[in-house]
Amino acid sequence: MIFTNSNFGRTLGLIEKGLQVSSLRSRVIGNNIANAETPNFKRTDINFEASLKKALDFEFVKDGLMKANKTEPGHFDYPTPLTWDKVQPRAVLDHLSTVKNNGNNVDIERETSEAVKNNMTYTMLAELARFQFNQINTVVK
Repeated sequence: MIFTNSNFGRTLGLIEKGLQVSSLRSRVIGNNIANAETPNFKRTDINFEASLKKALDFEFVKDGLMKANKTEPGHFDYPTPLTWDKVQPRAVLDHLSTVKNNGNNVDIERETSEAVKNNMTYTMLAELARFQFNQINTVVK
């Protein structure tokens, strides 16, 4: 991306990642709904936002953290938290709940609600991307 090290590039990167996650979540919700009557089917959810928040929060505090110094070759490396651009969505199978007697845990009302919420998120992110590019067009003119 041309604007990689700018606020504009970061904003577009976050929007792009959000659109990708929303698209993936839409496919997962569709699969859950399609299998709502399949015996022993377990619904899948996408975890992403909490990991992204953790990565973004770390950006604000990392400058105030004490730096780890490895003084001996045998010392363990300190784990470095993910940056926002490296955070990936994670599909999680829900094995703990059961909604129906046949072992299936798809609640069609919940899935429909999640689909509507996800659709609104996708639309908002697409509008935000359009707004960002309109800002560039205004500057270029």
